[in-house]
Amino acid sequence: MNQHDAWFMLLAVLAAFAANEVWRVLGAVLSARLDENSALFSWVKMVATALVAGLVAKLVLSPTGGFALAPLWLRLGSVGVGVAVYAAGRRSLALGVGAAEVVLIAGMVMLGR
Repeated sequence: MNQHDAWFMLLAVLAAFAANEVWRVLGAVLSARLDENSALFSWVKMVATALVAGLVAKLVLSPTGGFALAPLWLRLGSVGVGVAVYAAGRRSLALGVGAAEVVLIAGMVMLGR
């Protein structure tokens, strides 16, 4: 990489940072006025939750790639374990996702896939 390329890369990183930082600052300023209990905010949370649930259902029921090698019973079982750990672990998303992942990987290892 020559000096011209290095300056171009530095300029690209700075431009990307500046463009992103404008939206972060704007979000922080505008979020101070949001009421978390408003009807609009509740609707946005419900729509986001529905989108994530739909994506998970699509991935579990009609997977592609390496995930398709796992049998349906293992995919559904790992989701069930993840939901149970999420509920038992004080609604910790990281615990639920981690438990589902461990069950899925362990199941695939046991099946030799």
